[in-house]
Amino acid sequence: MAAPKDPRPCSIADALALVGEKYSLLVLREVCLGNGRFDQLVRNIGAPRDVLATRLRRLVDAGILEKSAYSERPQRFEYRPTTAGLELEPVLLTLMAWGDRHLRKDDDRPMVIEHICGHELLPAVTCSVCGDTVQHEDLTAHPQAPGWTVAGPAEAKPSQTVPS
Repeated sequence: MAAPKDPRPCSIADALALVGEKYSLLVLREVCLGNGRFDQLVRNIGAPRDVLATRLRRLVDAGILEKSAYSERPQRFEYRPTTAGLELEPVLLTLMAWGDRHLRKDDDRPMVIEHICGHELLPAVTCSVCGDTVQHEDLTAHPQAPGWTVAGPAEAKPSQTVPS
């Protein structure tokens, strides 16, 4: 079998193709904060209106946001996260925490998220079975895509090589 010519199949790459643009993640931030009207999104994100309209359409088409009319005359819509959109909120919270730790000083954070318990949320990735906090050294990857190993494309077996 010849080595694959395409990049590694990857759910991260697939997700980034959909939400990897800066304004897409910022739309999700605002919608999760409850700011789903177009004018709020323009003001809070700073995206050009045409770019924002394109991102919103793409997120709605992908089932990440839903569009709901809040005015008939003139017809106006607001955007709300779907279940798929809400499942991206932990990604946003983790990304925000990383930015707070590595790009800002403690007294320079633009927002703090409070958990229902009344304490500041410090997001952590945990194992759903044992509950331990995930550490890099505790992980083992098992590629499932045919022709791929952790290091990259699998080597072709000598009996399967094509003569040149």
